[in-house]
This record gives sequence, structure tokens and C-alpha cells, in this order.
Amino acid sequence: MLIVVLAVLVLIAVGAALAGRLGVSRAVVTASVRAVVQLAVVSLLIAAVLRSWWATAGFIALMLLVASATSARRLGSWRLVRYTVLPIAGGAVPAGALIVAAGTVPLTEVAVLPIAGILIGGAMTATSLAGRRALDELRNRYGEYEAALALGFLPRDAALEVCRPTAGQALVPALDQTRTVGLVTLPGAFVGVLLGGGSAVQAGATQLLVLVALLAVEAIAVAVTIELVAAGLLRRPEAA
Repeated sequence: MLIVVLAVLVLIAVGAALAGRLGVSRAVVTASVRAVVQLAVVSLLIAAVLRSWWATAGFIALMLLVASATSARRLGSWRLVRYTVLPIAGGAVPAGALIVAAGTVPLTEVAVLPIAGILIGGAMTATSLAGRRALDELRNRYGEYEAALALGFLPRDAALEVCRPTAGQALVPALDQTRTVGLVTLPGAFVGVLLGGGSAVQAGATQLLVLVALLAVEAIAVAVTIELVAAGLLRRPEAA
């Protein structure tokens, strides 16, 4: 029945994409198939990974690499991975280290790995959104960028004047999720703690920690991404 439901949901998504001429129908199918394959592999590996801190650290490093490659691809080129890793790691690593060092989650592989995945995933999304918005703005408003240069702005400052306001909208999903938690949605961490036998208070505390940490992680990722775009390090292949 699960397989049937999943297939129907994919067909609904593809149908909606085709009806709306969104141009992502093939991407919907590809992403769904990849999710099935990847989760199947992870399900087989995760028990072995969680038996060792070295294996857990290696898996976290792999998540960071895949996240950086995904953002780089979204921005136009795999070669940008050496730069997209900076905002993702710059956001996720300090927040994750603080959470673990403060003892707010148990210092165990089974606790650290999912927290790391959540933070890296949030940083990846923020990097992709902020980078795409910033690059789009610089392309569409290039005349304003040149006008700022003519007025004596340095290239970095001129680029920031154009791309900073719009790139900041990459934080809107995280802000909306934080504002409406408990009223509109009960996110995964909350439900997971409840299903694991925790109390409602423990579930709420865990979810609050995750949401506020994501705000910090994504704010750092967006800020670093904008700086990389303004410095000309993150740019689309045609602009290279």
C-alpha cells in the first residue's frame, strides 16, 4: 500500500507540474526515485554507521560534501563546490558544536548524526536560495550595478547594494516555520521525540532548539553566500 500511495503522489506532483507548465515534471520523478534509492541505502548503512564515532564523523562529512555539491549545481556548476562548502559548513559547524558542547543533546552517535543532518540541510537550502536570488539580481539589474560603480562604489559594495535585499528572502521559509510552529505544523523533531517515548515538554524543547538553531545556521549561510557572490567567487559559468 505504501508503494501505491507513493506512486499516486508522484503522479499527482507530475500532473500538477505539467498542468502548470512548471518545467519540473522530470525533476519530480528523478527526485522521488533518488529518494527511494538513497533512503534504502541509508537504512541499510545507518546501523553500522552509528556503531562508531569515526563512521559517524565520516557520514557527516559525506553529508556536507553532498550538500555543497547540490548547492553548487543549483548555482550552475559543480566547480563551485569549493565555495558553497563555506556557507554550509560556516553555518552548520558552529551551531552544531554549540549544541553538543552545551549538552543540550546527548553526546551519542544516534543524537548527533540527525542534528548534523538537519543543520546541514538547512544551510544547503539557504545557500542555494540566497545564491540564486543574488545572482539573478546581479544579472537582471546589471545596469544598477554599473551605475553604482560609476558613482565610486567598490565592486563588492555595488554588488551588495543590488543583491543583498532580495537574497535575504532566503530566510523566509525558516522564519515562517518558526513563527507558525505548533499552530500550523508539528515538525519532525517534535513528532520524533513523541514517537520515541518522550514527553510533550521534551518534544517541544527539542523542536525549539532545532528551529532556533536553523535560524542561526541559515542566517550565517545567507550572509556568507552574499559575500561570496559580491566578491565574484560564486558566479554562473557564463559570467566566469
